[in-house]
Amino acid sequence: MVGFDRRTALKLLGAAGVAGLASACGPDPSGSETALPLYDSHVRIGLLVPGTGGYKPIGDEILNGFRRYLRTTGNRLGGHPVVEEEADEGDSPETAQEGLARLLDREVLAVVGVASSAAMMAVSSTVEEAHLPLIGANASPRDLQGVPFIWRTSYLNPEPGLALGRHLAADTTGRVAIVAQDDLTGSDAVAGLREAFATAQATARLAEPVYTPNESQPGPDAFAGALAQVRSLGAGVVFCVYAGAAAVEFVRQYLDAGLDPTRLYAPGYLTEGEALDELGESALGIRTAANYAAELRGAANRSFAVAYRTEFGTPTMYAVAGYDAAAALDAAIRLTGGDPDPRQINLMLGEIGLIDSPRGRWQFNQIRTPTQKWYLREVGRDGPVLANLVLKELGTLG
Repeated sequence: MVGFDRRTALKLLGAAGVAGLASACGPDPSGSETALPLYDSHVRIGLLVPGTGGYKPIGDEILNGFRRYLRTTGNRLGGHPVVEEEADEGDSPETAQEGLARLLDREVLAVVGVASSAAMMAVSSTVEEAHLPLIGANASPRDLQGVPFIWRTSYLNPEPGLALGRHLAADTTGRVAIVAQDDLTGSDAVAGLREAFATAQATARLAEPVYTPNESQPGPDAFAGALAQVRSLGAGVVFCVYAGAAAVEFVRQYLDAGLDPTRLYAPGYLTEGEALDELGESALGIRTAANYAAELRGAANRSFAVAYRTEFGTPTMYAVAGYDAAAALDAAIRLTGGDPDPRQINLMLGEIGLIDSPRGRWQFNQIRTPTQKWYLREVGRDGPVLANLVLKELGTLG
């Protein structure tokens, strides 16, 4: 799959595309045109996302995607009117725990969100004790598997490193430098990269990882020491792991150090959404692995992208994860038969089957994570705008 100028195509779709979205992803998750029952009783859904701090743009995108789905159903899930209860995940595990406590007090039936892996680990025990389904809409720690009430419409942290590692081991030469934030997301992504190189019997090509302090909003010289080490390695490519405000600051300092953007590879969040907007043309040539790109073909994505652009701007993998979280809840709540409670919703999430997503069809696997395709993307020009353009598929994981 290769990149194409989607802006012209999307303009041609217009309102017809939005109408298609309502029929494909509306109140009946199966796609049937048979009228489904509507209920007067509401469902209260918690939204636990960063409203402050360096990950706020990620939280905003998750909310946008979730709400975009609700536009297609008349603000209903499973036929019930939705009441949203939003809590700030904040910038630390402690603030995430406080936000979850507030949602529990409001007696929500399920929770969507959580941008930080550390926050996900922090709230997991409370979620399990409360028997409250949580659908994670961003990356999730590899060690948090087999937890009955935690689902993901995103992926496990090692997966982008694993997908990208397969490509780097097979299609590049020379040494690979590694620099990552010293947190669960960073160490898990590096573990995925290492697994791919070990499978390819190319581990000797990997330099020892350079880890930087865990800061969601790092300062203007936060990466100077790490980048000096990267330069000294003389590596053919650099693999890095940063998201949100840290991603922007890392790329800026990487370029200021005279390093080549076309040799920089990362999980998709390095150049996603607001990060790409802030970096602009300086990000040209950076390559990332992701489970979504706005240019993907398919009716579900064409319709979603038209509607999302009209309301919010360029769609992101965060928005798709929020959108799909709403789609999964829509299907699961429908299966409860009109009187949902948290345990029933959790049980039915395992019965919903395929989700017809903008990223392509997927379903939950045994560890409650999507089985889905991954793509190699490169920041390039798509008409007058910059975009993460798909170069090729990297295989299916999950």
